[in-house]
Amino acid sequence: MAASSRHSKKGAREAEPGTPPAPATPEHAHAVHASSIDFTANKTATVLKLAIPTVFAMLLQSSVNLVDDVFFRHLPNQLEASNAQAALQPSLIIVWLFGGSLGAISVGTQAITARRFAEGKRLAAGAVLANTVWFTLIGGLLTSLAAVFLIPIILRRLIDAEDVRAIAISYSHWRLFAFVSMSMTQALKGFFDGIGKTTFHFVASLIMNALNIVLCWVFIFGHLGMPAMGPTGAGMSAFLATWIGLAVMFVYAFLYRHDFEPARWSNVSRSLTWDMVKLSAPAALATIVMMFGFALFTKIVNVLDKGAAEAVNGAATTNIIQIMMLTFTACIAFGTSTATLVSQSLGRQKPDEASRYGWASVRVGLIVFGAIGLLEGGVFRHQVIDLIAATPGVHQAMNRPMMLVGVVTPLISVALILSEALFGAGSTKFVAAAQLVLVFGILVPGAWLLGLKLNAGLDGIWYTACLYAVLAASTMALKFRAGGWKTIRI
Repeated sequence: MAASSRHSKKGAREAEPGTPPAPATPEHAHAVHASSIDFTANKTATVLKLAIPTVFAMLLQSSVNLVDDVFFRHLPNQLEASNAQAALQPSLIIVWLFGGSLGAISVGTQAITARRFAEGKRLAAGAVLANTVWFTLIGGLLTSLAAVFLIPIILRRLIDAEDVRAIAISYSHWRLFAFVSMSMTQALKGFFDGIGKTTFHFVASLIMNALNIVLCWVFIFGHLGMPAMGPTGAGMSAFLATWIGLAVMFVYAFLYRHDFEPARWSNVSRSLTWDMVKLSAPAALATIVMMFGFALFTKIVNVLDKGAAEAVNGAATTNIIQIMMLTFTACIAFGTSTATLVSQSLGRQKPDEASRYGWASVRVGLIVFGAIGLLEGGVFRHQVIDLIAATPGVHQAMNRPMMLVGVVTPLISVALILSEALFGAGSTKFVAAAQLVLVFGILVPGAWLLGLKLNAGLDGIWYTACLYAVLAASTMALKFRAGGWKTIRI
């Protein structure tokens, strides 16, 4: 409480909510101009300027997992290659179930940082950074400890094939040691995205991914005198790469230490941390719901492979999701950039401007991701499948689902962009509730009904996924259009 009091006294010298930032003075000039956002420019151009570095950063971050999938395809033993690909998706689901839900603190971090920065309260924004770092450090350590015991239990429930399960457990054990670095990197990203500095995470992701490729080549196949660890080497490489990415983000935080003064002990505030947690908790719940939903979705797919020598359907689904993740992360990048624009606009007391930024981002998303869907699901579908499928059976299984995914890709972009925009506005509870209903009311039971009970197989399971995408896009669009989020105070 004493820390909170000291912080309040210090913050009293800053502008009150709703007032514009103070005129720049020599000592504060860098802080006032820390954001590169020009709110007078064309809305679409502003969205693109902010989103493009974020898109590339998140694509690079997501490609860490795609690199694993591609390297697994080139393992010497074809059966091991298919099993490793089948093991990858359940492993990543579990990793994101733990690490991703903790990393959801970035939602509250970004939303509060953007509001305080737009209100001219740079020290209050710095306090957000301090508290989110401490939260992810302690939370990451506790989460890793819990995951050591829980991950093997969960994977035994998800994966029936013993060989596939053994690969998943060895891979996941390395990834769980990166929960601190994963969540803290997301927290730092949330802060810098909130002030409009989206290029910082791009640089960190570029360095991280380049090193991950090299490390995977070394440890998976045993180059440069290292032992050939196979899929386990991929888990260790990702673990090392995420800590390197975090180190780069800390370098940027150090460079901005005088602008926001995050290192002051008076910044540590239980009330501020609680505000971030309350805002982020529904986003964490949404992540947990999604991961549990995809885990059950994967479990249903794996039933199709029960008793088969090769996990064709499981490998095909892993490959499709890995390809989709590149699209997902690009959509989310547009969404997180939109969240900054929405939150800063609300902080500037301009809710209608916030709405215009949201719809401008949706228009861009429909064009960009419509083209991507056409290319990956239509024009170059077979080439994409050839790049990643380990065997002819996996290639054949991927064909129709890839076509379906290409069709709904623009709708996926609408759902994800507007979900992130609503997060930025503080409407986190609605997004979480909507995901809960859609995942457990449509995605999971629909996949079970069509895929298993009505014998539609893998194609039927992916038809259900497409229906889920259509309904998610419609739900988020209707909520954003209603405009109730414009009155939420953070």
